[in-house]
Amino acid sequence: MKLQVYAVGTRMPSWVQEAWQDFAKRMPRDCALELHEIRPEPRTSGKTAQQLMHAEAQRIEAAVPAQAWRVILDEHGRDLTTRDLAGHLETWRAGGTDIAFIIGGPDGLDPALKQTARQTLRLSSLTLPHPMVRILLAEQLYRAWTILAGHPYHRA
Repeated sequence: MKLQVYAVGTRMPSWVQEAWQDFAKRMPRDCALELHEIRPEPRTSGKTAQQLMHAEAQRIEAAVPAQAWRVILDEHGRDLTTRDLAGHLETWRAGGTDIAFIIGGPDGLDPALKQTARQTLRLSSLTLPHPMVRILLAEQLYRAWTILAGHPYHRA
């Protein structure tokens, strides 16, 4: 199983890339964490937010494998504890299907794309910068894996 993150946004600052790589390299091979950056639609084009999200949704659709289990990250998604996420990770691993976590851009995700999700989760009730979302997701997936592995990283 692979955990694939599809995030709108490219050319992140070095601290974002370093943090992502740190958590990604900690994951075991049977639960690999991969990042796929999706080119954002230019915000200077005069397009409406809906048009921007639609264009980005088309790029996401083209990138995400059809058979992947889609998990949308959205402020209106289900709030999980880390232990709950570990339970989902265990279920996903047992299913053997690759998981596609989808993170939108500054305007969010197109409503039609959201409807294709098998699950919708949120990381926080706070508004988070999109580069930070990918780091928090990577850390929480690593933490969930450590819970399942009995590793001492998670101490709660």
